[in-house]
Amino acid sequence: MQQSMESLVRVLESYRGRDKIIRTVCYGSQLVGGLLTRNTNKDISSQQFGRRLLLFSAQLSHCRTVLRLFDDLSMLAYSQSYGLGATEEDACVRWISIFTNVADQLYYPCEHIAWAADAELIKVKSDKWWLFSTVLWGTSLLLGIMRSLRVLMLLKKKLKKHERDGGGRRNSHLQRKMQEQRLSVLSSMADLSNAIHWMPPGFLWAGRFPSWLVGLLGTTSSLIGLTLMSTSDSEQSDST
Repeated sequence: MQQSMESLVRVLESYRGRDKIIRTVCYGSQLVGGLLTRNTNKDISSQQFGRRLLLFSAQLSHCRTVLRLFDDLSMLAYSQSYGLGATEEDACVRWISIFTNVADQLYYPCEHIAWAADAELIKVKSDKWWLFSTVLWGTSLLLGIMRSLRVLMLLKKKLKKHERDGGGRRNSHLQRKMQEQRLSVLSSMADLSNAIHWMPPGFLWAGRFPSWLVGLLGTTSSLIGLTLMSTSDSEQSDST
């Protein structure tokens, strides 16, 4: 119990970890709230509790939007450190990563303008800026899926080569990396489904998801993100 508490505190003390926890609680609240409010035959207290959870989820989503006002510089630093991906072995992975960084970098100012417009800090209509940010987010997710599939294919080739050579421990490392890429694809697909839902009506299934389904997809993605972050942190601690 004490160890679990200490692990949770360590996650909450980092910005990245705190954001993932908030995201998980946000979508989890939307999932439960959506389920409680979708059935009109439920008792009034359950309905009211469901609506409170949906309001709580909306506030946490707004909280994450405000916190992202300070993410531009860290994203810029990451993009600059990656550059043109000279360290990447595969050209396809390199260019997908570059375009992903561009989409991610443009996403933040678009979202900031939309937020500022809703807060009446600037006199512009927020709708088109929310649309731009959603399109950029969806583009980043789609590119991320493509990158993970490409990396997965390269890892499979390496695994086959090592199996022929009797890789041993190296094989288990590659299999773990492949599992991480599969989880990354699943996470991005869940988020991409929600991104399409938030597009203007008429585009694929835009606007057709009930609140509980948005919450389910977001919760799935968030839990996978927490799992991948935990795996990454444990690998770093093992290497030091």
